[in-house]
Amino acid sequence: MARVLHTSVVAPSPSPGGAALPERSLPLTYMDAMWLHTSPVERVFLFHRAHEHDDDDDAGTLLSNLQDSLSEALRSFYPLAGRLCLTPGTSNRHELHYQPGDGVSFTVAEYDHVGVGELATDEPTELARSAPLVPRLPEGGAVLALQVNLLRRGGLAVGVTVHHAACDGACSTHFLHTWAWAAASRGATIAPEPPVIGRTFIRDRDDLYDAFATPRPYRDRDGKLLRSPDAVVDKLLATFVLSEDLLRNIKGTVAGEAARRGLSPLPPPTTSTVATYGFIWHCYYRAKESRAGGGNDDRAYAVFAADHRARLDPPVPATYLGNCLGLCFATGSKKEITTAGAGGLLAACSAVAAAIDQATRPRGGDGGWGSWDACLERVVEAYGAGVPLTLAGSPRFRVYDVDFGFGRPAKVDIVSVARTGAMSVAEGRGGAGGTEVGISLPPDGMRRFRRCFADAAVACLSSTSPVELAGAAIVK
Repeated sequence: MARVLHTSVVAPSPSPGGAALPERSLPLTYMDAMWLHTSPVERVFLFHRAHEHDDDDDAGTLLSNLQDSLSEALRSFYPLAGRLCLTPGTSNRHELHYQPGDGVSFTVAEYDHVGVGELATDEPTELARSAPLVPRLPEGGAVLALQVNLLRRGGLAVGVTVHHAACDGACSTHFLHTWAWAAASRGATIAPEPPVIGRTFIRDRDDLYDAFATPRPYRDRDGKLLRSPDAVVDKLLATFVLSEDLLRNIKGTVAGEAARRGLSPLPPPTTSTVATYGFIWHCYYRAKESRAGGGNDDRAYAVFAADHRARLDPPVPATYLGNCLGLCFATGSKKEITTAGAGGLLAACSAVAAAIDQATRPRGGDGGWGSWDACLERVVEAYGAGVPLTLAGSPRFRVYDVDFGFGRPAKVDIVSVARTGAMSVAEGRGGAGGTEVGISLPPDGMRRFRRCFADAAVACLSSTSPVELAGAAIVK
């Protein structure tokens, strides 16, 4: 376990004129309410630091700088220092309420029995080793908590816990980039754009708000209550890398199989997002089916989010503080999705591409706002067939560019996937391109998934000839 050294509350710094921020409230929209009853998102950033900086004085300077820069970043992101609470006079409307004196819990802990090298690995490791590096949200409606962990040999781990109802991944990582800039640069480079705070950009939908704000237990088709994924005990965390070469092979395999079948018209070119999600979905269900007595339902489901800021009319600002996500629901025949080789990948990637198109295509002049109408029904449908594959994160968040002044992260993990059952997605680290996918499973499940991943990668390599690669419609 991490040994907590101290915990403080970091408040937003005053404005340049010296005035403290006034009391303010920011109501939740129906897009925020969708996440009211979900688990917080927990990320851990692992950093190497030089041995010569591993002393008490240097650590004290580093921690002081992180706290000061956090206060500076919170001045622009002040709703994250507030509390999630019921709006006075209502029974189910919520708001982020900030008042002077509010702040973010900032914990400093010592975790000196393990180093960055032991944690920053793609190989399956016990999740119990990473779980103590992220803080719990304090009671009382806090939506953000931070924990800086001093590791062995000068390593550092920054744990971040965010309530999804306060903001989506694009916004939370925008905050992290702003904090890191304040810690590392202090004016030496151009600051990230400040967030846009307001609710006039999102249309009111009381019907959807009411539906999302009501806790809803999901049941399978037999009426059996679906349990949340098991706790982190005995679970492993691993990262699977889809390199640029593997993604190229997946795209070529899908295009080649579509051409071989004589599909007309041919499906649009497979993007890297479609290739990643389709490949992982295919492996996920093949691993489930390989389990003794695994799944009897005839449909497979995958649920993931799409950022709608630029897709709506009028568009929502890119730096909008809050949630602006639409859910994509991919579904297909489980028999087809789990077919070995090119056939299964074509089925999975085609379903993922169709889900993205359905969720992001404007309908009849509605400006894209109608994509949420059937959202709740699709969620119930997906969970009615059992717990679907869900995917969190995005390569667009650039988590490996979060640099507090001591270099890029050696590794970034979303450890909350152990509780949510989701798989995390991020850009490949090291500048080599590709995509990283994080997954948490019990040991037996991890063995099955690793085997299915390796088999599918080999199948892509063997089914994609140089001629097919040269003639296939492939986009990055």
